[in-house]
Amino acid sequence: MRLDNETVVITGAASGIGQATAERCAEEGAHVIVTDVDTDSGAAVARAIEEDGGEAEFHELDVTDSDQFHAVVDAVADDYGLDVMINNAGTGHPAGNLEELGDDIRDFVTDINVNGVWNGCHAALPHLKEQGHGSIVNVGSLASILGLPKQAAYSMSKGAVLNMTKAVAAEAGPYGVRANTVCPGFTETSLLDQYLEEQENPEKARERMIEQYPLKRLAEPEEIADAILFLASDESSFVNGHGLVVDGGFSA
Repeated sequence: MRLDNETVVITGAASGIGQATAERCAEEGAHVIVTDVDTDSGAAVARAIEEDGGEAEFHELDVTDSDQFHAVVDAVADDYGLDVMINNAGTGHPAGNLEELGDDIRDFVTDINVNGVWNGCHAALPHLKEQGHGSIVNVGSLASILGLPKQAAYSMSKGAVLNMTKAVAAEAGPYGVRANTVCPGFTETSLLDQYLEEQENPEKARERMIEQYPLKRLAEPEEIADAILFLASDESSFVNGHGLVVDGGFSA
């Protein structure tokens, strides 16, 4: 059990990569705190984990609300302790050239993708530093290392996540706390479905996308969850400040 008796908080865990990560962490012995703004789906994920013999509970959480984030993390730390913070919640935006994107889109994406990760680190670090160990895993994107055309706001936000993680790693390392980023390629999630639905021909767009990957397929959420689990666990005990690219060879 790679996370036996550890407490793991996961944001955006009601579906997709977050859900898959919650399930994998529970399988590895963690007490999983499922958080999301989607209360019905989030609670269902926690119930399913418990029905499968794992330990989980759901907390409603808007990652853009710093006070709420601190309240949830503080309560969890008081009740169970805190070992791993996984900042997974994120969003995208409709495709468009930078000059076509309004300030509202820029601010919305930044609030969730950047401020949400900031809030998670801000809430978790005091607890992790005080106990002298712990792991933060932030979910970036292929857009953390590559500029995606017509995705300027998203690319900006995910680039910020990677560099913020490096800063946290440098600051928190002396306290025994590690911070890393997972940078997935396109993954079979609802976020990808939304992106494809905006294309003129979604099926053709999917085919073109797959052709760009040497493995000739897109990632499954469980494959990204395995990478997150690695960085969360002691198996990566000397990995700190790293951006782990999980993209099937796209960036190669």
